Amino acid sequence: MPEHVFPTHTPDTAPPAARPTIEGVRRTFGYVPTAVARLAESPETLKGFLTVNKIFESSGLAPLEREVVVLTVATRNECHVCVALHTATLHRLGAATELVDGLRAGTPLPEARLEALRRFVLAVLERRGAVPDEDLRAFLAAGYQPRHALDV
Repeated sequence: MPEHVFPTHTPDTAPPAARPTIEGVRRTFGYVPTAVARLAESPETLKGFLTVNKIFESSGLAPLEREVVVLTVATRNECHVCVALHTATLHRLGAATELVDGLRAGTPLPEARLEALRRFVLAVLERRGAVPDEDLRAFLAAGYQPRHALDV
């Protein structure tokens, strides 16, 4: 996102309707992530983003699995802000360096179950949700449940 089009707001520079939200994020994380700071330009979009994020966090996927999903999407879409943010989250979760490096490079992951998740996420993206049966079977064979496919 170009800085000249999407300013990186602080709680003081954000539009008034976004200030309580951005301040709440700052209190929670100890800082304002760049994506949040830029989304603050549209208070409604910021609230929507944070609401969907909170819903995803309550999905059936474990925290590490959710980060595999998000970082797979972020690298595929070349969202450098997202890649940086979720790399930091993976490190906070204690993820192995090989896992983080594999996700960032788009290469197979060292753990078979997480690799099955990564491959399923790519299939969802590539097929716009119309995942072939064999890809779904491989995902389920890795120990995931149908609910997890919907969570992705």
